[in-house]
Amino acid sequence: MSGKKTKAIISLCGKGGVGKTTVSALIVKALIEDPSKRVLAIDADPAVGLATALKINVKTTVDDIRNQFIELLEKGGAGDRDQVLGLLDYEMTGALHEKDNLAFLSIGRSETDGCYCQVNDLLKDIIGAIAENFDYLVIDAEAGVEQVNRRVLEKVTHLILISDLSTKGIKAAETIFSVAVKAVGFDKAGLIINRVRDQEEMKRITLPSNIAFLGSIPEDSVIRNADIEENNFLTIESTPAYEAVKRAMRALGVAGFNTTTLPGEGS
Repeated sequence: MSGKKTKAIISLCGKGGVGKTTVSALIVKALIEDPSKRVLAIDADPAVGLATALKINVKTTVDDIRNQFIELLEKGGAGDRDQVLGLLDYEMTGALHEKDNLAFLSIGRSETDGCYCQVNDLLKDIIGAIAENFDYLVIDAEAGVEQVNRRVLEKVTHLILISDLSTKGIKAAETIFSVAVKAVGFDKAGLIINRVRDQEEMKRITLPSNIAFLGSIPEDSVIRNADIEENNFLTIESTPAYEAVKRAMRALGVAGFNTTTLPGEGS
């Protein structure tokens, strides 16, 4: 398969518990609605919440493969670089879950300390090569985007900071952004405030002046019930939260949302 330029590599970061996995799942849902576009969802959070939200049964993670090959290297049984690359490529193909125009990859959690640069670098190269075959990547990151840079890809095109209305959540988003500006390449970035009950609540918070505000996502009973019942977010019908996510993607300038007229917005 020949590579092509990925339209958008979207990474979502934020303090734990603010709902970034939910927003990630809704972005994936919106993108795959165009059957002509191929979407790769990457769960880079060890909690593997995105897999649950998308109802994907993860059998092998990237770090399972990493740990396996580190063990082989320590025993001296991995062979030369070309052999390692071939074996890693084969294993990564098995870890990629594909259905229709959506593919899914779970990074997992590393159980082995140490650099092991040969395996780490080869895995990043393979992920990069896989990514070239998709129009969009959506990465549900752990906490900060620097983990994405270190373990997944060198650069994201669109960085989304997620927070709830709490001061802690907003401060965490500011910290992640400040680190990303210095350490990670990205083209555009913005902040989404999640789980807003009414706009009066928005008046009570102070938004960071140095991060573009993409909009708020309302508290949504359909989304809450989906979380409680572990329903597949890909089957959720249109809801206020889902439409708010699409508006935020348009505000960020993600290709594919720019020219779409959203329900209730007129022609």
